[in-house]
Amino acid sequence: MKLIVDKLIDETGDIRSFRLVSADGEALPAYEPGAHIDVTGPTGVMRQYSLCGPLDDQCAYTIAVKKEPASRGGSAALHDAVALGAELEVGTPRNLFALDASAPEHILFGAGIGVTPLLSMAYQLWAGQKKFTLHYFVRAREHAAFADLMDGAPFAAQVRFHYGVQPSDMDHYLNACLDAASTEAHVYTCGPAPFMDAVVKSAARHRTDDAIHLEHFQAATPAAASEEEGAFEVKLASSGKVVRIPVGIPIIDILAQEGIVIDTSCREGICGTCVVPLLEGEPDHRDNCLSKKEKAANDQICTCVSRAKSKMLVLDL
Repeated sequence: MKLIVDKLIDETGDIRSFRLVSADGEALPAYEPGAHIDVTGPTGVMRQYSLCGPLDDQCAYTIAVKKEPASRGGSAALHDAVALGAELEVGTPRNLFALDASAPEHILFGAGIGVTPLLSMAYQLWAGQKKFTLHYFVRAREHAAFADLMDGAPFAAQVRFHYGVQPSDMDHYLNACLDAASTEAHVYTCGPAPFMDAVVKSAARHRTDDAIHLEHFQAATPAAASEEEGAFEVKLASSGKVVRIPVGIPIIDILAQEGIVIDTSCREGICGTCVVPLLEGEPDHRDNCLSKKEKAANDQICTCVSRAKSKMLVLDL
């Protein structure tokens, strides 16, 4: 879609929100809390951003973008080269971080810009009169995006701000937050990887993997390819064709050379666009989009980063 920027707000010194609408003002495809969209900026760089606006704002998508000091042309371009009225190419919403409707209570943990998908969850949970608490960890008030919104009605009673918590004290704070909730409550977290790791570790004391949900907004640094990881083969179930996947070359690239094009977006294993069904074989999951349960099932694979532990994978293609 080609959408128009009709509102820009500097939420903090380095976080800016963008409200995007269609040129004709018509309603946009609906989405559920936790969804994200692909946004292609003026430099042609595509990045994924969580939707964080009110769900009843059906004619707009709202995203928040943090200007990263080491930006590779994504966040910096949106901050420096996009003005009111600018047109951006936007994909339809996808969701890998959905609320579990069966949970009796929801505990949301966000750090920094990671609060954005949790804000859309808060809108829905409040509207549905569901029990929830949003814990927002940030260096200081001036670094907290949407602080005034979350500190006022209707969220004030459900939001807890945690300013300047040191890494050495994080486990104590997280345990206290979780101990104040029911052990039946589901946990959702988004933020820097060390923060999410700490949340997952704390939540796992009294909860199963099914009750812990997280979303990565940045890919982990990939390990360098080595001969030890080995090549493997991929078989296409529909035709029986077998192709060899060399060391260091993604599955999607080899299949594209064979005329089999799989949709992809981030190419970093975080957006889920290129996930395909797996019929046989043992995958080496290297993505951050499938849950632990989904990875354990071994019935799908993220073809932009994951590889194989077995000699062959049979894909439902």
